[in-house]
Amino acid sequence: MEISHHYTEQGTGYPLILLHGNGEDGSYFSKQIPLFSQFFHVYAIDTRGHGQTPRGTAPFTIRQFADDLSAFMKRLHIEKAHILGFSDGANIAMIFAILYPERVNKLILNGGNLDAKGIKQRVQIPIEWGYRMARLFVDKSPKAKANAEMLNLMVNDPNIEVADLAKIEAPTLVIAGTKDLVKEEHSRCIAKHIAQSELVFIKGGHFIAQKNPDDFNAAVLKFLKG
Repeated sequence: MEISHHYTEQGTGYPLILLHGNGEDGSYFSKQIPLFSQFFHVYAIDTRGHGQTPRGTAPFTIRQFADDLSAFMKRLHIEKAHILGFSDGANIAMIFAILYPERVNKLILNGGNLDAKGIKQRVQIPIEWGYRMARLFVDKSPKAKANAEMLNLMVNDPNIEVADLAKIEAPTLVIAGTKDLVKEEHSRCIAKHIAQSELVFIKGGHFIAQKNPDDFNAAVLKFLKG
């Protein structure tokens, strides 16, 4: 693989991989790692082009990030793991579970979406305007190019077909905030089309892992240890 992921690890036992959202890094899970590492060997990864992981030259897409995760697991000799993804991390986890079902034990999808239509318009419209503006300057500014790539992930990715959710074999927890930027019916649709799934809504917005960690952590641990 052309890049080497930056990651932190803590704890022992069965591997649990945490995937952060757009523009973030593994530190997003600062309120999960100390607790989860009491039960699992936790890996918090910085996705390609995020945090301390280099951008590399491969396509900057959710599907590439899923392939990167496969390479990461092979490099660390992790045959199978629990995967918890937040936002774009949930989208990476979904695609990973579709493409590499044999590598996933249990799957947690927090605030994921199949496509841009799953995001509330008051959130999505400014993102799309920002993307169009950034694209005007990609040839003139490295910062604009990087910004356009990040926004592209929320405009043109992940584009997962509902029918492909049937390829997810792992028991799955779909978890979202009661006031999430992902539409409630969209989260319900994702859960409905994954064969072994549970759906939980936690009080709060999109960032429930940070804003309401007690309830979020309890729901995740109940699922993983159940």
